Amino acid sequence: MESIRRRNPQTALMSLEAAATSARGGFACLFSTADEYESALITERRAQGRYTQGRNYWPLALFAGCALMVVSTVLLLA
Repeated sequence: MESIRRRNPQTALMSLEAAATSARGGFACLFSTADEYESALITERRAQGRYTQGRNYWPLALFAGCALMVVSTVLLLA
């Protein structure tokens, strides 16, 4: 590998500038605002099926469990 001392200073400078430009390009954001990012995120999550309107039986099961506990407590104390 060629050492830096043997290189032409102009070539070394151009190489360094190209590396800096390349490094800066990796930090660029695809979205100009937070609203654009959130919109794209929600669109992607909907495509994955995360926001489906499927039936969720947990609230009904919790209500039935609490009602059963209240009825059993009333019957136990009566």
